[in-house]
Amino acid sequence: MKLAVNVDHFATIRQARKSNEPDPVLAALLAEQAGAEGIVIHLRGDRRHIQERDLSLLREVVKTKLNLEMAATEEMKNMALRLQPDVVSLVPERREELTTEGGLNVVAAQAQLRPFIQELLQAKIRVSIFVDPDLEQIKTCQELGVPLIEINTGEYSELSPGEARQKALIRVKEAAASGYKLGLEVHAGHGLDYRNVRAIVAIPEISELSIGFAIVARAAIVGIVQAVKEMKALLHGHQD
Repeated sequence: MKLAVNVDHFATIRQARKSNEPDPVLAALLAEQAGAEGIVIHLRGDRRHIQERDLSLLREVVKTKLNLEMAATEEMKNMALRLQPDVVSLVPERREELTTEGGLNVVAAQAQLRPFIQELLQAKIRVSIFVDPDLEQIKTCQELGVPLIEINTGEYSELSPGEARQKALIRVKEAAASGYKLGLEVHAGHGLDYRNVRAIVAIPEISELSIGFAIVARAAIVGIVQAVKEMKALLHGHQD
């Protein structure tokens, strides 16, 4: 299974002091060297962490795959068309949230999303949608023509081991199977860490995980290279 590392929270630390360090661009390069198959960033409307400079530099230096998470706004679409990330992941965005709180309501927004997605696809940018493990939402993603989805694992990740978490895991499994049967490439992410990731790794239809905060938090103790290597070991079913 592939690992895409979200480096947003290196920028969060930097912006807390309006400093130049830590540099998310350097973190991304080190993550790639440690085995990450992709780099993820979320350029938010309020620019609370990743800045346009970061995006421009990352587009120049990332050698694996650059995945730009963004809201479906004209500002962000124009940014994506100009800088050409490998993937655009459409996510919901509220100014008051600490982090993305749930999947995009594709069913409700499909009329707005359809031309938006088509313009990106025509520019040869792969489009993903961050979506809750809901079969109707996933079917609508497929109808909109996106080649891949990222299933929101937030509910599963936030629950303690027990019956409720097992039910949340089943919903992720059913969503992954549904997306795969519809011909979508299936990724997953949100809230995954070194303790809860194994059950998601075991879902055969999921080919890539997007993990950010847990790796950044671990990197604060052991460094980004070691943090990525430890997560990669878990994704491959063993520990070094």
